[in-house]
Amino acid sequence: MLLERDQLTCGTTWHAAGLTQLRSNENIGKLAQYSAQLFHDLGQLTGHPTGFRQSGSITLESTPARIEELKRGASMGRSFGLEVEMIEQPKPKRVPLLDVSDVLGAAWIASDGMTNPIDTAQAFAAGARQGGAKLLERSAVTRIVTKKGQFVGVETGEGWSAPRKRSSVPACGVAAELVPLYAAQHLYVVTEAIPGLPADLPTIRDMDARVYAKLDAGLLRSACQAMGNDASPMISASIYCRMTLTI
Repeated sequence: MLLERDQLTCGTTWHAAGLTQLRSNENIGKLAQYSAQLFHDLGQLTGHPTGFRQSGSITLESTPARIEELKRGASMGRSFGLEVEMIEQPKPKRVPLLDVSDVLGAAWIASDGMTNPIDTAQAFAAGARQGGAKLLERSAVTRIVTKKGQFVGVETGEGWSAPRKRSSVPACGVAAELVPLYAAQHLYVVTEAIPGLPADLPTIRDMDARVYAKLDAGLLRSACQAMGNDASPMISASIYCRMTLTI
């Protein structure tokens, strides 16, 4: 049973970024690789299209240290079957719309892609229902009920629920108590329609600039991490955990 405070995807899921498989360690990389294949197949498995398109991704690096980090990551990715192409001083043709005159190198991953986050979440929900799961929206959990130190159920606005299998998995992310997570402020930009944008524009990431950009229905969506004067992330102490389809 899944209990959702409001409606599926209404928190931060609906504006999730693109998928990249080159990660900081092998286990997370393998998980991202599995996710890329799953998103590709999920619509057919559940009967609910996800909007997944394999547009590829390109990661730009502008310092020797970042280039070395990228090469190590690419080598690790190849060890578990991820195809990564390293590009030295990429030409503008490979990276449309960008000034790459100060870019020292880049990594191209053709199997990366993007999926519609709302449609993908709904496809997962459909698959769960097909497998016998029950999903209840607008059922905010107000209290976790325990007896002699053991979990026995939850209280919601509609009453008390005792699951058949007495286990509970909080899926609240940064809104959960006693979970060491913080939300860092980001800037989020959505352009108007841009004529002539390539339909196969890859997800573009610049690690040093802390920015990414992706194509979405003829628009460009981009986000970057806001930095303080000491070049450290700006942590938001007051997170509005009741937001619904807002940024």
